[in-house]
Amino acid sequence: MAPKIDHPGEHAAQDPVRLLAIRETPLSVDEVFKAVGDESAGGTALFVGTVRNHDGGADVDALGYSCHPSAEVEMRRVAERVVAEFPVRALAAVHRVGDLQVGDLAVVVAVSCPHRGEAFDACRKLIDDLKHEVPIWKHQQFSDGTEEWVGA
Repeated sequence: MAPKIDHPGEHAAQDPVRLLAIRETPLSVDEVFKAVGDESAGGTALFVGTVRNHDGGADVDALGYSCHPSAEVEMRRVAERVVAEFPVRALAAVHRVGDLQVGDLAVVVAVSCPHRGEAFDACRKLIDDLKHEVPIWKHQQFSDGTEEWVGA
């Protein structure tokens, strides 16, 4: 269902999917936030996922992300579904792969919509679906010498 547009300024001027990427280099919150800037949006929601120092009660020493070659195609599919479900003016998502340290940014997503509630809902849907559907796997190494793959 297309959103009701009451004001000509509410029309999106371009493709709302502004930035999608999987990168081996550090991520930038500023880049993602700038990508979703839109004059017709009254609300922007941004989520930043960072590497934490523990998981499941165990201390994490090292962490690496890897992905399937289809991961960016799947990211686009998820993003387009969010755009179809919500009145998204702009959307961006980047995910890191490779070896990361505690505190590093692993994923940054943002969504701009006409109103804050829509932006919050769309951003939550985007990050939840990316985590569940995009073939990106996390390999954790714990301080006790054990390791695990998550998402595999």
